[in-house]
Amino acid sequence: MSNGEDTMNVDFTNDNSDKNFENPTLKEVINPQDSGLKELIVNYVGDKLEPEDENITVEMIFKVFAEEFAEFILPLAEENWIRGYEQAFLDIEEGKKLMQQDSPPAKKEKKGGKQKRKS
Repeated sequence: MSNGEDTMNVDFTNDNSDKNFENPTLKEVINPQDSGLKELIVNYVGDKLEPEDENITVEMIFKVFAEEFAEFILPLAEENWIRGYEQAFLDIEEGKKLMQQDSPPAKKEKKGGKQKRKS
């Protein structure tokens, strides 16, 4: 992004209705020695955020990427959102099939119209 214009602020705190959910992956410390790209990213994020303990977490990397390289993060988020909804619809259809298998068959009406009452 040019000259700090059009920045995107992202807050990874959980303000959803499920207050008990916290993604532990966001708190994982990244080992920069795993690859050259990780080292580059960890060093960049470390220089940018200057954490006291010098550890860089996944959450910190997301924050910096969202602010400085949103065009990379947004397609990932969009794809994840779309796949989540697709999976939800597949789960609904599978649930309907399972419910139909478990429920007793519906009673069929006798052919021939109304039955006469005996008096």
